[in-house]
Amino acid sequence: MASYRRVLLKLSGEVLAGDSTFGLDMNAIRKICREIAALSEHGLEIAMVVGGGNIFRGSQIEGGDLDRAQGDYMGMLGTVINSLALQNVLERLGVPTRVQTAIEMRELAEPFIRRKALRHLEKGRIVIFAAGTGSPFFSTDTAAALRAAEISADCLLKATKVDGIYDKDPAKNPDAKMLPRITYLEALQKQLKIMDAAAFSLCMENRIPILVANILKEGTLRDILILGKQVGTIVHLEKE
Repeated sequence: MASYRRVLLKLSGEVLAGDSTFGLDMNAIRKICREIAALSEHGLEIAMVVGGGNIFRGSQIEGGDLDRAQGDYMGMLGTVINSLALQNVLERLGVPTRVQTAIEMRELAEPFIRRKALRHLEKGRIVIFAAGTGSPFFSTDTAAALRAAEISADCLLKATKVDGIYDKDPAKNPDAKMLPRITYLEALQKQLKIMDAAAFSLCMENRIPILVANILKEGTLRDILILGKQVGTIVHLEKE
């Protein structure tokens, strides 16, 4: 049974939109936050990185009047909006939460300071890392891997709308098979799109297992992080 003390939870912006393709679905956010709050009650130290795809996705911009770097900065601001929404709901549930941003905006959140983030985690506060890495051309998946390494997380759990990593796109291939376990090298060689190569490489270098699971299924976080069940896909260093 896996045992995790400190976890980096990566939420895609899309899961915060619920059944919509844009914006915030507060019912979906409340459901997710209740599960996260339950983990905190069990003594887990929880940090989070959230995407901004439900508000703005800079990498989708091709040509036109808006260049990629500017689009990425706009996407970072979307992650701040999502982080503040999560903080609000978690604190309404009685869970002390801090938002730290890679781009300084002191009126809204703390700047990212590694030692301060560690102190918050040790005190039982959830820490949400917003604004990605603070630099364009890096995804929030890469930001999650970077922050996981910086706080010495025991695992990076990517919570998505899919059950795990498949050998091919299940939306286009009905015969696609889910892979319960896969190595970092296999994920890189197969160019699997669940996370980008930089994120896989960072986790491989720092020996941080990546767990990929469907957060929309009730109890997923509890099953993986509290009960130690095999749910979704585990990306690890070597085959066992």
